[in-house]
Amino acid sequence: MVVTLCIIALTCVVSYLAFNDRRLLERLILWPPAISRRGQYDRLLGYGLIHADGSHLLFNMITLYFFGAATERLYEQHLGVLGFALFYAGGLLVSVLPSYFQHKDDPNYRSLGASGAVSAVLFAFILLQPWATIYVYVLPVPAIIYAVLYVVWSIYADRRRADNVNHSAHLWGAAYGVAFTAVMEPRVLGLFLSQLASPHFGR
Repeated sequence: MVVTLCIIALTCVVSYLAFNDRRLLERLILWPPAISRRGQYDRLLGYGLIHADGSHLLFNMITLYFFGAATERLYEQHLGVLGFALFYAGGLLVSVLPSYFQHKDDPNYRSLGASGAVSAVLFAFILLQPWATIYVYVLPVPAIIYAVLYVVWSIYADRRRADNVNHSAHLWGAAYGVAFTAVMEPRVLGLFLSQLASPHFGR
C-alpha cells in the first residue's frame, strides 16, 4: 500500500499548509471561473489535496487508509505500479466534473476535499467484498447495506441542499469506482453477484 500512503502523506501535507496559507487554499480550490476563464485546469485535481478543516481531512484519510490498502494491489496488477494513483486521480476528476459544468460561470461556487475520490475507493472495495463489515462510528454494517444507505442519503441530501457538502461528487465518485473497476477487470462483476447470493455477515 505504498501508493496509498504516498497519497495520504501528500494530501495531509498540502492540506496542513493550506490551513495556514489562504493564498495556497485559494489557488487550489475548485473555483470554476478560474478554470473556464484562466485555464487553470490543475484545480480539477488540486482541490482534492485541500480540506475544510482537520476533521474533514482526518475522516477522508482514515477511510482512504483502510480501503485503499484493500484495493491498491488489484490496480497495480492490472495497470502497473501507479495503477492505484491513476484510479484515484480519475476519481478526483470524474467526481467533480458534473459540479464544474453545473457551476461553470458561478463565481460564488467553491469545492474542496478528496471525498469524491475516497468514495470511488470505498465503492470499489464494496464491489470486491460486498459482505465485509464497515463500522459506521461504532455500528457494524455489511458493506453492501452501507452502500445502499450511502447512495440513498446522498441523493436525498443533494436534492435538499441544506449543507455545504458536495453530495453530487460522492455519488459520481462511487459510480466511477464501480464502473472503472468493472471495466478494468470484468470478472469482478461475476464475483460480486456470487457473493451477494451467499451472505456471510461479520467477515
